[in-house]
Amino acid sequence: MLAVTAFGSLALPVAAQSPDQPRLRLATTTSTEQTGLLDAILPVFEKETGYRVEVVAVGTGASLKLAQNGDADVVLVHARALEDAFMAAGWGIERKDVMYNDFVLLGPASDPADVAHSSGILDAFSRIYAAGSPFVSRGDNSGTDVKEKDLWKAAKLAPKSLAWYREIGQGMAQDITMADQIGGYTISDRGTWFAMMNKVSLKILSQGDKGLLNPYGIIVVNPAKWPSTNLEGAKALADWITGAEGQSLIAGYKVNGGQCFFLFK
Repeated sequence: MLAVTAFGSLALPVAAQSPDQPRLRLATTTSTEQTGLLDAILPVFEKETGYRVEVVAVGTGASLKLAQNGDADVVLVHARALEDAFMAAGWGIERKDVMYNDFVLLGPASDPADVAHSSGILDAFSRIYAAGSPFVSRGDNSGTDVKEKDLWKAAKLAPKSLAWYREIGQGMAQDITMADQIGGYTISDRGTWFAMMNKVSLKILSQGDKGLLNPYGIIVVNPAKWPSTNLEGAKALADWITGAEGQSLIAGYKVNGGQCFFLFK
């Protein structure tokens, strides 16, 4: 029931104040969308602030490129070297740590390269290379793709031109699906794996290396590069997602019983 004021008029519920520029463009990696995290947290931000977040989930490299082209106000990504280069070139004015998970190596239960008995991730990659077993790569300059390429380089191996190495230029869910279909190997962030684990027959065959850490950061795009950038909205999202409420929602988010992302301490 609506209350009546002393002046005899109805006291209507106070709506969240609408910002001057409510449209906010977020470019982000596919894992934040395919895990369902954004669907779980962004409606809370929108309700509290009045912003309307438009999400484009395309991978880290493509997300940063969107920002450079003036097509994003804020980016949420996970390839620190690319992020640092973006900041050094003046495209961003602020970067904040948001969360992290890790990468895992997936493969068929038959494990033709005997990856399960490897001593670590570089040995696992060496075994796949020696066996010539199918390997599916994102091939899209995403954070996962950058990590995978770094691992091959660290193992002193170059599979790119070999027949068993397949670059598909698609997102993580599509990558996992193809690896499953051809009985191949791939790497995935753990969050997307939780979202896909009941849809495929692949197994985690290597995990836990210190070098598989997967940190995510949020970057506010520099309005000096693109004056139309929604600076106020970008800062609001960056502050909220790294603040108490955003961090609590991230920490509590699970898929198929697994925690997708963890907080920095």
